[in-house]
Amino acid sequence: MSVTPGVDAPTWPAEFAARYRAAGHWRGQTFGALLRERAAEHPDRTAVVDPAPARRTWTYRELDEAADRLAAGFLARGIGKGDRVVVQLPNTGEFFEVVFALFRIGALPVYALPAHRDTEIAHFCAFAEAVAYVIPDLHEGYDHRELASRVRAQAPTLRHVLVAGEPGAHTALADVPREPAGPFDGPEAHELAFLQLSGGTTGVSKLIPRTHDDYLYSVLGSNEICGVDEGTRFLVALPAAHNFPMSSPGWLGVLAAGGTVVLCPRPDPDTAFRLVRDERVTMTGLVPPLALAWTEAAPHTAYDLSSLELVLVGGAKYSERAARRLEPALGCRLMQVFGMAEGLVNYTRLTDDPETVVTTQGRPISPDDEVRVVDDADADVPDGEFGHLLTRGPYTIRGYWRAPEHNARAFTADGFYRTGDIVRRLPTGHLVVEGRAKDQINRGGEKIAPEEIENIILGHPAVHDVSVVSVPDEYLGERSLAYVILRAGAEPLKPVAVKRFVRERGVAAYKVPDLVEFVDVFPHTGVGKVSKKHLRSAAGRP
Repeated sequence: MSVTPGVDAPTWPAEFAARYRAAGHWRGQTFGALLRERAAEHPDRTAVVDPAPARRTWTYRELDEAADRLAAGFLARGIGKGDRVVVQLPNTGEFFEVVFALFRIGALPVYALPAHRDTEIAHFCAFAEAVAYVIPDLHEGYDHRELASRVRAQAPTLRHVLVAGEPGAHTALADVPREPAGPFDGPEAHELAFLQLSGGTTGVSKLIPRTHDDYLYSVLGSNEICGVDEGTRFLVALPAAHNFPMSSPGWLGVLAAGGTVVLCPRPDPDTAFRLVRDERVTMTGLVPPLALAWTEAAPHTAYDLSSLELVLVGGAKYSERAARRLEPALGCRLMQVFGMAEGLVNYTRLTDDPETVVTTQGRPISPDDEVRVVDDADADVPDGEFGHLLTRGPYTIRGYWRAPEHNARAFTADGFYRTGDIVRRLPTGHLVVEGRAKDQINRGGEKIAPEEIENIILGHPAVHDVSVVSVPDEYLGERSLAYVILRAGAEPLKPVAVKRFVRERGVAAYKVPDLVEFVDVFPHTGVGKVSKKHLRSAAGRP
C-alpha cells in the first residue's frame, strides 16, 4: 500500500527540482503546516462558513484543532501516511476537516465529485487501492450509503466507509475517535498531497499526483494575480473537490491568505445570490454555463450583489459574446482562467485591457511555465497560428499515477505535457483556445471520455456499434451525441431507451448522452478507423 516515488508518481528531474527551489517556487511547506501557521496568526478569524441547513462557522483555530483531532482518529483506525482515501463529500464544513486531517498525517485524499456513481467510485477505490471512503449519508436525494455498500463488495482494500450523517451499515464520521494528539509524523513538502481526477479521453479518469510544493506554488501565484488577501470572502459555488474551485485561487488560496471561504450548497442564481448578499462575498469562480445563468438572472434579482468584486470564469471555453455581458450584468470584474488539473494555469490580469479579457484565456502564472505551440510533427508554430499546446513547469506533473504506458504518449521525452488543447499564442503571451485535439467532450466544465460511454452502449443487446462525439452548444460549450448502429433484425429503439440504458449502468448524470441519433454506417479513415472528425462535421462541428 506504500507509495514509491518516481514509480507510482513520476517526479521532476533533480536539476528541475533544484531550479524551482532556488527560484523560491517550492517553499518546503505542507498544507497542514500552512493551516497551522494561519491558525497561530489569526486564531479567531472565520475560516469557513457552511450556511446549510443551519449556518455553521469554523475559525482558523477551530478548523486547525478539528483537523488535529480527526487526524488522530484516522491514525487510531489504521489510516496512515501514504494511504489513499476516496473523499466524496459535497460543499460542507466536514469536507475541510477531513482533507486537512488527511494532509496532517500524509494520507492522500482521492477527490471524487458528488455526481460520481458506481462505475467511477469503484474504479477510484480499486485503482488507488483506497483503504477508506468518506461520504455524506444523503445528498440531493441520493443515498451514498447504498453506493458505498455496492462499491465495498468490489474493493478488497477498502476497510472503512465513514459517513457524514446517519451511517446506516457503515461508521459515522462523528464516531471516529477525536482525542487531542501530539505532533504527527506527517508528510514532507516534496511528497504527494493528494490525487486529483483527470478529464480522461479513454475510459474513466486517470489520477493526477500533486505534491504540497508544486500545488502550493500555483495557489500562491493565483492569489497574487487575483488579489486575494485577508478580506477576501470566496464563494465555493462549484464542487469543492474540483481543481478549479480548490486552487484558482479557490478555497485553498483563500485559506492560505487568511480570508473566508463561504460554501454554496447549490450554484443556481437564487441560492448563490442570497449568499453573496448575506455573507458579503467578494469573489467566486464559475464555469461558463453558470456564468451565463448568473448573467441572465442578475439584472432581475432583488439581492444586493454590490460586494462582489471579481468573478473568475474557467473550466471550459467562455465565448466572447457571453464574456462581454458579464461585467455589466454583475457589476464586477471578469477574469478568464484556462488551466488543467495536471498543472498549467493561465489568467487574464486585472491590468489587462477589456478586449484582452473578453477575447483571450489568459497567460501563465509563472515565469518558469514553459509553453510550446506545435504542429502535428511537434515543430513549433509562429505566434498567432493555432497548434497543439505543450507545457512543463514547476507545477505541471511529469506523469499520471501508475500509468507508464499512457505517460509515454501524454508526455514528450523531455517532459512536456501534451495537453490536448488547440491554442494560438499572442505576442503578449496570452493564449486563445480553439478547442480540443482529443476526443474528450467538455460539457460545461465536466469532462466526458467518449470511449467509456461507447463501451456502455455497446452492452445493449440491440446495438451493433456506437460512436460518441461532441456537438457545439451555446450554453454548455459542448453536448454529447451518440451515433448508434442497431443490429440487423433488432427491434427499433428510441433515443430515450438508449439514455435510460446508460443511466441504469450507474454513471454520473452528465455522462448520459444529450442526443442520440440512429445511423446505418459510420464514416471511416483510410486505415479503417471510425472518423470522429467526419461525425462531428456531420453534427455541425468543424
